Amino acid sequence: MSFAAIVVMTLSLSAFGALIFGSAFGRALIADVKEKVDINVYFVLNAPEADIITLQKDIQALPEVSSVEYVSRDRALSDFREKWKNNTLIIQGLEEVGGNPFPASFNIKAKEPGQYGAIADLLQNKNPTTDDGNPIIEKINYEQNKIIIDRLGRIIPLVEQTGLAVSVILIVVAVIVVFNTIRLIIYTEREEIAVMKLVGASNIYVRGPLAVSGIMYGIVSALLTLVLMAVFAYWSDSLILRFAGLETASDLTLAANIVSVYFVSHFGQIFAIIVGAGIIMGGISSYVAARKYVKV
Repeated sequence: MSFAAIVVMTLSLSAFGALIFGSAFGRALIADVKEKVDINVYFVLNAPEADIITLQKDIQALPEVSSVEYVSRDRALSDFREKWKNNTLIIQGLEEVGGNPFPASFNIKAKEPGQYGAIADLLQNKNPTTDDGNPIIEKINYEQNKIIIDRLGRIIPLVEQTGLAVSVILIVVAVIVVFNTIRLIIYTEREEIAVMKLVGASNIYVRGPLAVSGIMYGIVSALLTLVLMAVFAYWSDSLILRFAGLETASDLTLAANIVSVYFVSHFGQIFAIIVGAGIIMGGISSYVAARKYVKV
């Protein structure tokens, strides 16, 4: 029965470990998706750089804005040449055009996907101009990205809420399973408990060893769970690579950071959560089961 209790608690605590990894992976995935979404502001070719810098400072000061990256005309040309340096036809076409055909631009990232619309509206309403009244903004590509941004604005909160609900359900199920297993163990010891009561043992004296046993089950199960989590973290790169059907190591950057590196960098917190959960589940389950079901 003790072996069964340890196995059940190990499985339950492994569910906690899966929630930890899943939560960390989900947060990183959502953050990665948010990082890849932005809107671009393209300026006219003769827009004064001083006016562009001033506008950048104004946008950066907005509470909805996370970052504003300024891409100058020279940098845009350099990036284009670097990207297509192995394509002779494109480079020759660029040379035939002559000069620098690329405008300066902003890459604007909002703190939340739902805030891009407000930023785009503000830029359009502000309509910054030069000293002689000519507009400096040629195009804002928010409308092209609007469908994707709106969908992310709806999907991301739904994913976060669903993950929270699933976590709560799994935690409740794990606690119920552990409690019933401990209750069964105590039920098998009902005769020993009855004898202890007959010879004058107090309730605390009877429940104390049972609670300590539950705590020991929790500690042993927690250590086994940490070993399993460490093994999974060690092999996670290749496992996720095969599961996701990825082919290159670069595709695995997100998974590696979240599983392998996350486990090592947050080991203290994970250790405290797993061991603490094991002790609490084992100790409280034993105490409550002894009091309620054996009628000590």
